[in-house]
Amino acid sequence: MKEVKIINQGLEDEMEVSGYRPCLWKMILVGVGAVCSGGLLLLLLYWLPEWGVKSTCTHTSLKDAHTVLLRTTDEFRQWFRAKVHVMLASGKKPFDSLDSQCENQLPNGDRDLSVSAAHEDRYGPFSHCQLVQVHYFTHHSTRYYWNDVMQNFELYKGLEDLNVSCESLHSDHSSGLSKALQDYRRLFFGENEIAVRVPSLFKLLIKEVLNPFYIFQLFSIILWSLEDYYYYASAIVFMSVISIVTSLYTIKKQYVMLHDMVAAHSVVRVSVCRQNKDIEQAMSTELVPGDVIVIPVNGMIMPCDAVLFHGTCIVNESMLTGESVPVTKTSLPSAGKDGVRIYNMEEHKKHTLYCGTHVIQTRFYTGELVKAVVVRTGFSTEKGQLVRSILYPKPTDFKLYHDAYLFLLCLVGVAGIGFIYTIIHSIMNKVPAKTIIIESLDIVTITVPPALPAAMTAGIVYAQRRLKHVGIFCISPQRINMCGQLNVVCFDKTGTLTEDGLDLWGIQRAEDGSFSSPESEVAKESLVNTAFVACMATCHSLTKIEGELSGDPLDLKMFSATGWILEEPTEEETALHNPIMPTVVRPPKHNTPEAHQSNSLTQSMELSELSACEIGIVRQFPFSSALQRMSVVVRRLGVKHMDAFLKGAPEVVASLCRQHTVPQMFTETLETYTRQGFRVIALAHRQLESKLSWHKVQSLSRDVIETNMEFLGLLIMQNKIKPETAGVLCELQQASIRTLMVTGDNMLTAISVARDCGMVRPHAKVIIADAVPPKDFQPARITWQYTENRAQAVKDNETVEIDLGEGTWDGTVSHQEQSYHFAVSGRAFAVIIEHFPHLIQKLVLRATVFARMAPDQKTQLVEVLQSMDYTVGMCGDGANDCGALKRAHSGISLSELEASVASPFTSSTSNISCVPNLIREGRAALITSFCVFKFMALYSIIQFISVTLLYSVLSNLGDFQFLFIDLIIILTIAFTMSLNSAWRELVWRRPPSSLISGQLLCSVLTQILTCLVFQVLAFVLVRQQSWYEIWTPQSDACNVSRSGFSVSVNVTGPHNDKNIRNYENTSLFYISTFQYLVVAIVFSKGKPFRQPSYKNWPFMLTCIGLYTFLLLIMLHPFPAVDSFLEIVCVPHDWRVTLVIIIIGNAAVSFLLEILILDIILWRLVFRGNRGAYRPARPSSAHAPQEANDRWASSVLSWMFCRRNKPPRALYMHLALELQEDGDWPPKPSTVTYASDPRSSISDLNVTAKQNATQAKPEASLKLV
Repeated sequence: MKEVKIINQGLEDEMEVSGYRPCLWKMILVGVGAVCSGGLLLLLLYWLPEWGVKSTCTHTSLKDAHTVLLRTTDEFRQWFRAKVHVMLASGKKPFDSLDSQCENQLPNGDRDLSVSAAHEDRYGPFSHCQLVQVHYFTHHSTRYYWNDVMQNFELYKGLEDLNVSCESLHSDHSSGLSKALQDYRRLFFGENEIAVRVPSLFKLLIKEVLNPFYIFQLFSIILWSLEDYYYYASAIVFMSVISIVTSLYTIKKQYVMLHDMVAAHSVVRVSVCRQNKDIEQAMSTELVPGDVIVIPVNGMIMPCDAVLFHGTCIVNESMLTGESVPVTKTSLPSAGKDGVRIYNMEEHKKHTLYCGTHVIQTRFYTGELVKAVVVRTGFSTEKGQLVRSILYPKPTDFKLYHDAYLFLLCLVGVAGIGFIYTIIHSIMNKVPAKTIIIESLDIVTITVPPALPAAMTAGIVYAQRRLKHVGIFCISPQRINMCGQLNVVCFDKTGTLTEDGLDLWGIQRAEDGSFSSPESEVAKESLVNTAFVACMATCHSLTKIEGELSGDPLDLKMFSATGWILEEPTEEETALHNPIMPTVVRPPKHNTPEAHQSNSLTQSMELSELSACEIGIVRQFPFSSALQRMSVVVRRLGVKHMDAFLKGAPEVVASLCRQHTVPQMFTETLETYTRQGFRVIALAHRQLESKLSWHKVQSLSRDVIETNMEFLGLLIMQNKIKPETAGVLCELQQASIRTLMVTGDNMLTAISVARDCGMVRPHAKVIIADAVPPKDFQPARITWQYTENRAQAVKDNETVEIDLGEGTWDGTVSHQEQSYHFAVSGRAFAVIIEHFPHLIQKLVLRATVFARMAPDQKTQLVEVLQSMDYTVGMCGDGANDCGALKRAHSGISLSELEASVASPFTSSTSNISCVPNLIREGRAALITSFCVFKFMALYSIIQFISVTLLYSVLSNLGDFQFLFIDLIIILTIAFTMSLNSAWRELVWRRPPSSLISGQLLCSVLTQILTCLVFQVLAFVLVRQQSWYEIWTPQSDACNVSRSGFSVSVNVTGPHNDKNIRNYENTSLFYISTFQYLVVAIVFSKGKPFRQPSYKNWPFMLTCIGLYTFLLLIMLHPFPAVDSFLEIVCVPHDWRVTLVIIIIGNAAVSFLLEILILDIILWRLVFRGNRGAYRPARPSSAHAPQEANDRWASSVLSWMFCRRNKPPRALYMHLALELQEDGDWPPKPSTVTYASDPRSSISDLNVTAKQNATQAKPEASLKLV
């Protein structure tokens, strides 16, 4: 049984691994085969790693393997091979403890001199230890070590592998490592560096030249040289050299740029704490997981991933997240619920310093150092993972490229037919064996165009250049074509659809369990001493950098509205006080009320009777997306007790407050604001016990602080929609591109913004799917809540019929699509994925608003959409959207910072107008790729037909004829036809994504048949002319003509054995050269995806120039040109006949492509297949025409076997299913319970409906 194990299980780079060992007899056989094949067998094994391993090795267990064969488990199923190495170490795992002999042995201690120098250099401190063998292999800059327990290879990431708790990190890992233990761990984790090795030019050259394309070219050049086609072979060599040099320059430049970017700050000096309390200076390359480093006061560029366990840091993480706002990193909790949690880098990112990020400042107390434990090093760090994704990108998953290979295989099949025909025909005509071999192989080189890759790349390069002109930068050019197929785009809200900054609209304080009137002025004197303003002034993560306040835009607006001043102590001040508050806020002096002491008893919301208003921030619990809140512990100067302030999502804050302090009208008031699109934040306060000391507060978990709070009120922020948003969304919807909102904001705020910007139509219903996890023996359930419709209200929810817009339900998806939208919160999304997996795709199909979504949930949503066969775009500001931007087919970041590396596209404009621009250019690039591919395919087939016909008379095209066709016609046309820019509008049609689609295949096949017919016609007619004879140097057909051209232009010379000069050759040369131009113009389409070809002046000038030249040499022969191109003089009447044939060929080609394919077949067959999924047009006066269209469509669909053909895309198939489901969407106020996944929604709703009908009509109108 073949042993296959899985490594990286459940991760993105999951792979199957199997073991092999060398086999002598197989290696001998391969060696003999390589010699016999002239090295071709070795090339084949180089291209196919699986064959390379299996043909030289035999299968064995992984433990005994010398070579491992890896295969990815994703859709690409790539093969890799890796050699297994053996190293000697004193343990088998990096976190094993060393024995006392190894621990005490210092590098400069007494050792046995018999130990080899190499052994001593490598194992220095462990030379006297009992060493064991450790097997490992390296793949994509990552080491995998053999684990005897698992009987598999495993990856050691870092300290996280120990599953250590936060409390344990403080107690067991805060003292640092000994030098011996550090050296031991370095054996496993290697040097702490992200080493981007820049390959030598020689290595790059060998790798580039061994590309199958260049090997095929080498084969072609050798073949042409044997045929004495030196000029054409030289031209191909020249083009190949230019292509290789350009490619090598580009690749080398990219390597150097990446190396310089990584190496800029990769090696620094750091202060490392040792177990004996000493602090020593070391190079950052020596760090290993478990080391404790000191963060200097003036900051540093982090050389590793480390978790902060002592002190606070201000960090700029723009390199990773794209967020330019510095973030505050606090020390890891060491007690309470948070302390017993297992440390996780994602969960505890607010305490983790990431490699490559810039620590700007540190916050420390009385001489105590800011320390961090190294968690990951090298390529295991977040920055290392990013660099790995750039060094080893996944193949581009796009149907175009898959189909291109299939199409090339078809061309190879055609070449095989020509190959067999040539051999049989040549044998029948007793052609010499050498000529048979050369000519039969030559037909293969003709059929597969050598210039295809370069021509295909040109269109993408031009599109990338045009995108750069409109401020869109691309780091993954192959994804430009994907943008042409986008059919759903997800948008972040804040900073993307709406303005990044928030304006403070007002506040609404809570007093005695009820709300007071809204107030717009916060900085007035009467509010200075209130807890509400104190919370606004302290509950933030602002800091001063170079004298300027910096931090989250919301925090900046909130703090500036108070008019207070923030002061941070200098290093000198810190040394003088014990303890000292790291940050102090105070109101301006003129705002401090002098009589506040006398008013203190009458003001219920004051903190206490104080003589000063300065407040020191003792501890900060940073904002958490998962918790949706942040809090601070503060202390008024001169007061013994401390206070806690909390701000966050209103629902979350209210749940943490004492119930009697939350106003009864809380829900109604909140809905009033959120329905109007305001962003609402709740504030809360709690007075802490007097016995709490400063040191005690530092060790408390936030769960202890954030409870039993007193509700203070609401902060109402106005988030204005960007002026471009509504227009862009309307344009996308008119182009049949779905738009979704994925935000971390409040649900009702998100729905309001969705209505305001046009994402949800005014008359459309919005159904909130409110899911609750199982609790107290109750199964998980979804409550379907219908929000109020601004256009009209539902009068009777007991017998409610879902509003279908203008008409009533008629069973079509189109009306249903206009009727309702689902809205889902992040909590509900998680519950539905876990407990209702059978409903998630139904829900996502019609969901438009996703609120309170965590960053990882945004990525999950993109994956769900992709699983439904959507081509997904994601547009965000780069702050919390990095995962979704990377996962989407096309991620567009509105941030210009270094984090744009995470996104294939980055826009310099901070609004979503870049999205339609990108889609337009993507569609243009995709159509250009199709045009070029079709043209290059037709070029090969046309030349194949010409050569095959000439082979039948033992002739061929001449060297200079090949040269003229391939260089002058094909290359200039291929590179200029790609210059058409994008069409100015987005149309509802999308370009086909497949070369195997019916429309494209019909186009190619009809043009092939047309070219074949007219070439055969010319070939047959020329042989039937009265003046036709077997051409010899003495032939003079021109003098036979009565046209007046009596001058002989045939050049007398020695007869060519290759039989190039003859009437068939000349006639086919003229016909085929015009055919190349005809198909180029026919395929170079403009509207609706590209600008018309007449606006592409390089292409038009090229076509006009070539037409003029060809007509001139055909109708008015030039002896020098005829001699160069090896064509013979033919009568003028025959030349006129050829012109007529050419005109007829052009007319038929245009008629077939434009009239039949573009108008009739597309309108009635191919578009008809999508008609069911498009909004139906209302009936009009054109009903008879539509009836005729339907009749014709039915007939043609039957002819093309497309009648009732089900849609390929899963989301279309699902839409048709739901069209027949009368119980979808669920009725208002119904509840769906988790049940057997096989149950349908109609079964699940029966009980809920019965319960709903028993309730009063008034009750059913309320939201559950």
